[in-house]
Amino acid sequence: MKLKAADIQQISEQLGAASPIELNPFLQCKDHSVSRETFSLFKDAERDLLVTLPQPSEKSLPDYYQSEDYISHTDSKRNLLEIAYQLVRQFSLKRKVKLITRVNQGQGRILDVGCGTGDFLQACEQAGWSIAGIEPNEKARQLASTKTNFKDYQSTVEELIESNPESFDVITMWHVLEHVPNLADFINKIKSLLKPNGVLVVAVPNFKSWDAQHYNSFWAAYDVPRHLWHFSRKSMERIFSEFDMRILEELPMRFDSFYVSLLSEKYKKGKQNFFSAFYQGLRSNQKAGRSGEYSSLIYLIK
Repeated sequence: MKLKAADIQQISEQLGAASPIELNPFLQCKDHSVSRETFSLFKDAERDLLVTLPQPSEKSLPDYYQSEDYISHTDSKRNLLEIAYQLVRQFSLKRKVKLITRVNQGQGRILDVGCGTGDFLQACEQAGWSIAGIEPNEKARQLASTKTNFKDYQSTVEELIESNPESFDVITMWHVLEHVPNLADFINKIKSLLKPNGVLVVAVPNFKSWDAQHYNSFWAAYDVPRHLWHFSRKSMERIFSEFDMRILEELPMRFDSFYVSLLSEKYKKGKQNFFSAFYQGLRSNQKAGRSGEYSSLIYLIK
C-alpha cells in the first residue's frame, strides 16, 4: 500500500502530533476472522508504534466485529478454544480485582471501558466497588446488564463526560486502547473522567514480544483492522507522557501468550495445534522473564 498525504495527516491528527509524522512500511497482515482482507502496518519510529492502514471508516468499522467468533462479546463455550478462554477469564477476574483494590488501597468508584459482557464489573461489584461501564456492542451491553445491579451501560465515553467529570478512582481498559480510532482525543477524554489522584489501568498486546516475532504476519494479536494501533513499552511511555501522564508500573499477562499462540497456529497452519501453541506460549513467557517483553502487558498510569 502506498501512503497518501491524507493518510499521514489523518494519523498525525489522531496521535495529536504537532506536525506530520513519518510512517514506514513494516508488515502486511490478513484479517483472518471476518473479512479476509489484507491490511498494511506502518511504523512510526519516533514513537515505536505500528499503525494499521487503511483504517475502516466510522460507518464500516462495526462490520468488522460482526462475527460469532468475536469471543469477548459472547459467553459462548462451543469449542475447546472458547471453553479455555472462559476458564482463563474467570481466573483472571480475581487477579484483576485484587490489582485494582491494591492500586486504590481499597474499594472506590470504577469505570471499565470496553466492558464486554460485564464479567469484570460483576466481580468488582461483588467485591464492594461502585461500578460503571462503556461498551459499544449492543448485544454485549445487554448481557452485562443482566449480571450486575448497574443498568446504565453507555456506548461511548462522551455520554459520561458531562455528568461524571473527575469522578472515578480507577478506570480500566482491558485490550481496548488498540481499538480506539482517535487516540489523542480519547486519552484526553478518559483523563477528564479520572479523579486527580485516580489511576488508569491499560492492558494492550506488545508487538515486541517473542510470540509476535515468531508468528510474524500470522500473529493473532495484530487482529487487523480491529486493532488500529500496535504498542510497545516505549510507545506506551511516550504517548502517555505527551498527555502529562506517567507509567507507574508494568505487569505481565502471562496467559495471553498461550491464547494468542493458539489462534496464531490456526491462522498459520489452518488448524489448531494445542501442543505447539503451548510450547510457543511457554517459550515466549520464558524469554520475557529476561527481557520484560511479554505478549501483553498491563500498565498502571497516573
